[in-house]
Amino acid sequence: MDGRDGMRAADSDRAAVADRLRVALDEGRLDLHEYDERLQRAYAARTYADLEGLLTDLPPVTPAQRSGLAPVAGSTMSPLGDQLDPAFSRGVAARWLAEVWFPYLRVIAIVVTIWAVTSVLSKDLLYFWPVWVAGPWGAVLVVRTVSGLAAKEPQRQAVKRQRRRERKQAKRALKADNDEPTP
Repeated sequence: MDGRDGMRAADSDRAAVADRLRVALDEGRLDLHEYDERLQRAYAARTYADLEGLLTDLPPVTPAQRSGLAPVAGSTMSPLGDQLDPAFSRGVAARWLAEVWFPYLRVIAIVVTIWAVTSVLSKDLLYFWPVWVAGPWGAVLVVRTVSGLAAKEPQRQAVKRQRRRERKQAKRALKADNDEPTP
């Protein structure tokens, strides 16, 4: 071995190959077993030649804007799986906000209802104690909302959710392939 092939690979090189293998799995170019096998070999690789041997039968990744192919409908992630388009991002943020705030709103509705019923039954306007539930919890949620939106937490959760969905689909496809009777 001479030149670059004989040079030792870095962890970042191994991670880049692992990302490319994951993209190939997502595209359907590798099955789950082959992906797992190549991934283990990628992290055990010592040289660039070891890493390049894992990708020789895979086509290179072409950015969507330079590709002659139309993007997959409904795709929300880049080939690296970390970017969401702006239109989808708004829906993701709304979903995240709903997940954060709906439990709060439900509980506040319950405690205000309890307060109202007890006030009506006592025939007197009682002290508005639900403020002690709503106030502190609401303040915590405001801080969480602001910090979460600033740190792009909704997008991160959407990417994780999408990856989980893709892994489940790959497992189902692999299980369906294994369950088919062989003639």
